[in-house]
Amino acid sequence: MDKRKVITAYRRGFLTIQECAQILGIDSMQQVTEMVGDPQWKEQERLIPQRVNM
Repeated sequence: MDKRKVITAYRRGFLTIQECAQILGIDSMQQVTEMVGDPQWKEQERLIPQRVNM
């Protein structure tokens, strides 16, 4: 599973920090909290192009 999706699910409240760590396979809670707080792992906002009606 994509790590970014797991971290995004945690940030949105779908997973606990323990569940996040378990899915990512990380034993150290310090390591998982550092990963979750790292800006590199933040979900990239996607711009949705808007259609122009003519």
